[in-house]
Amino acid sequence: MHRGARGRGYTLMLTPTSATGTFANDFQLSQAEFDRIRVLVREHTGIALSESKRQLVYGRLARRLRALKLGSFSDYILLLEKGEPAELEEFTNAVTTNLTSFFREPHHFEFLAQQMLPEALKRNTGLRRLRIWCCAASTGEEPYSIAMVLREAQESLKGWDTKLLATDLDSNVLAHGKRGVYGHDRFAGMSSNRVSRFFDEVRDGKDNKLSASGDLRSLVTFKQLNLMHEWPMKGPFDAIFCRNVIIYFDKDTQRALFERMAALQRPGDYLFLGHSESLYRVCDRYELIGRTIYRRLPD
Repeated sequence: MHRGARGRGYTLMLTPTSATGTFANDFQLSQAEFDRIRVLVREHTGIALSESKRQLVYGRLARRLRALKLGSFSDYILLLEKGEPAELEEFTNAVTTNLTSFFREPHHFEFLAQQMLPEALKRNTGLRRLRIWCCAASTGEEPYSIAMVLREAQESLKGWDTKLLATDLDSNVLAHGKRGVYGHDRFAGMSSNRVSRFFDEVRDGKDNKLSASGDLRSLVTFKQLNLMHEWPMKGPFDAIFCRNVIIYFDKDTQRALFERMAALQRPGDYLFLGHSESLYRVCDRYELIGRTIYRRLPD
């Protein structure tokens, strides 16, 4: 959902549990079991599930019960409470779904190219270092969009140490992002010049798809990261993309998250949020300077 997340966000989506619609309710999900699952989701992902997500929880986790040949949600909860890492990963992947696209919310990428990068080039002249973090990378469309903007500015960035960190909670979507192969439908709305410059035609099974070029992929480092856990990176980050993530967190979690992000940025660095997100009454370490674009304030 980190993812975001994507951008990703952590996007929760209700989907059928079978190709034909839904399975019969072959398991019972009591209120107590649902409440305990909500606590586990909150502990492991930071997501605050509402009562309205009960059907989603049933549909997603019933698949895990079938795969594990368990007889009840109680059995599954006991398994999760044992803390077995592999199943906790399956659990978090199951309750998060990632909807994203290339150059989603395009004004952010225009700002990155036209204002943020020229500012960074002036400010970081001595260091010649640029760092960007996409904290809800999903299947990779958002970080690759950022990478395309950076490659389009490569003459200005020649000789610079430029790195883009792309993280997400969901190991499945990260694997997709690392591979960097997408169906042609994912490129609707993207200019043909960008497609031809940054992607190569490949055969993927029976389908013709597009693969991110080696030059583009070389800019992006994909890493699994749970935003609720410790962060190994030290910063500072010239820009953080945290889009479509925080709408699933309660206010206390949001406050803690942005305090931690502010500690990884210098005054003047930028933070990008999703179209329905805001720092209003959440964090006073940033000022709003554009549509869901924030700048780090002096301490």
